[in-house]
Amino acid sequence: MYLIQILLPRTSASADGDHFSRTRAELTQAFDGVTAYLRAPAQGTWVAPNGATEHDEMVMVEVLTDSFDRPWWRGYAATLAHRFSQQTIHIRVLLAEVP
Repeated sequence: MYLIQILLPRTSASADGDHFSRTRAELTQAFDGVTAYLRAPAQGTWVAPNGATEHDEMVMVEVLTDSFDRPWWRGYAATLAHRFSQQTIHIRVLLAEVP
């Protein structure tokens, strides 16, 4: 089994919840369930190409699945990047055991 974790930006454009609601609905339909951690955003910091330090807040969305379809997730990451106005979306894949 695989635990798929998606880090999504919490920006003013996504704060109204429409982007998150749509994403949750898509993942629920595709994987029969989703967990979204929306109330306690993580804080990210990075150095932009111009040398400036940038900051943002992220939320994590998770699904469990029996298989990992890499091409599907690459395409979905591109969809999410467009939806959330990002260059890339970080997706982690972890092996998971469910007792």
